[in-house]
Amino acid sequence: MKKMTLMDKYPIVSHEIKKDTTNLQTVDAVIAQLKSFIQEHPVAKYIAVFDHYEHTSNLGEDLIAKEILDAKNIIFCFGKQIPTTKILAVRPRTIGVCELKDSFMIDFMEAPNEQLQKTLEKWVGSL
Repeated sequence: MKKMTLMDKYPIVSHEIKKDTTNLQTVDAVIAQLKSFIQEHPVAKYIAVFDHYEHTSNLGEDLIAKEILDAKNIIFCFGKQIPTTKILAVRPRTIGVCELKDSFMIDFMEAPNEQLQKTLEKWVGSL
């Protein structure tokens, strides 16, 4: 897993999974596995899947990088407290799954909570 800053402000974690190293062969299969992790977690709450590829391709412009074959986000929340109004700015969470020819790219924003970050890394690392 690689940690980086996107656009000079967003701390993200990016993980590439080669298709020949996993039994998950579609974005939907990866999303289904992530959904099961979310549903098994005692605090996490599954919200939805957003088909980012379909949405963007329907805009009628060539706005998707040619190497991206599919792209979806799974949306969920870990929030068990609302200590300030500002916390809602970083919730809910999302994990992006992009399919490339020979691999999947899994990306998510770093969590402000160390325990949550470890959980996200464990989920993505186990794919």
